[in-house]
Amino acid sequence: MTSPACRNDRKFQEMMTAGNISGRHLKEKILELLLADDPTECFRHLSLLPARQVMNPLLSFLYHDNELVRWHAVTTAGLIMGNLADRDTESARVFMRRLMWSLNEESGGIGWGAPEAMAEIMACHAGLAEEYAPVFVSYLNPKGNFVEYELLQRGVLWGLVRLAKSRPALVAGAAVYIGNYLKSSDAVVRGLAAWAAGLLQTHENHSKLRALLGDEASLRVYFDGTFVQYRVLDLAEKGLALLGQ
Repeated sequence: MTSPACRNDRKFQEMMTAGNISGRHLKEKILELLLADDPTECFRHLSLLPARQVMNPLLSFLYHDNELVRWHAVTTAGLIMGNLADRDTESARVFMRRLMWSLNEESGGIGWGAPEAMAEIMACHAGLAEEYAPVFVSYLNPKGNFVEYELLQRGVLWGLVRLAKSRPALVAGAAVYIGNYLKSSDAVVRGLAAWAAGLLQTHENHSKLRALLGDEASLRVYFDGTFVQYRVLDLAEKGLALLGQ
């Protein structure tokens, strides 16, 4: 006997395939999917709809109160946009420019989740990465499109780590800016900067990393679908170990 959950899931897929779903119902269903354990399931369902129909409600979850929802939205946005860019690069560029605009002071907003989403999208699609990685690096440059707000810097540094792990050559230019973030007053920024310093082989930051070995401030990092609790010193050790390779 088919369970109610399976029947509801099948009904939703039929509605999506037929294009017969309201914006409110779609947003409610996206939230339900984002709350699940596996964001790839969210992508599997939402890929049945045109990406342009999905992305507007999906991006609204980048600043949801629930951190699991936020991070699953980041992951799902990367998968959907990577898939879209393979078929319609210009439409994908429109959404990348929207994320960039949200980080612009003239937008009137704050841009919550935008750096993380940009980085995840670039990690998922080489073409978009080659095009937009220089813009992303400029968010770290005090003379570029510098992101001053420390809480947003967390997203930029997370994105730098994401890209340094997946496409290091494209963000190698960020290496010269990392030292400034190792002295940040924000533990999340310091910790992620320490990780990035190792990934990008910034040997000039060796002494600054060693200075963080006594830093017991904690931070919670989302990567590869899970949350991990670190101390800044743990990521400084990781950075130093990477420099030693």
